Amino acid sequence: RSGYAHEALLELHRLLPIPIIASGGAGTKAHFKDAFLRGKADAALAAGVFHFGEITISELKKYLSESGIPVRR
Repeated sequence: RSGYAHEALLELHRLLPIPIIASGGAGTKAHFKDAFLRGKADAALAAGVFHFGEITISELKKYLSESGIPVRR
């Protein structure tokens, strides 16, 4: 839960013509934001932060939306 591997995500984004999904590492809302902005991920996966109630999906969507990142509603 120390964040996604931004450098690896960015490299995959540069090399591959397919959507890149960040997985493993989310511990804060900022980690998700960084995956999209720094790592250029197309999507991000997480489980623990939601299962343990550390972040709610609705508050994450609000945070990302306010940060200019498109989210599904």
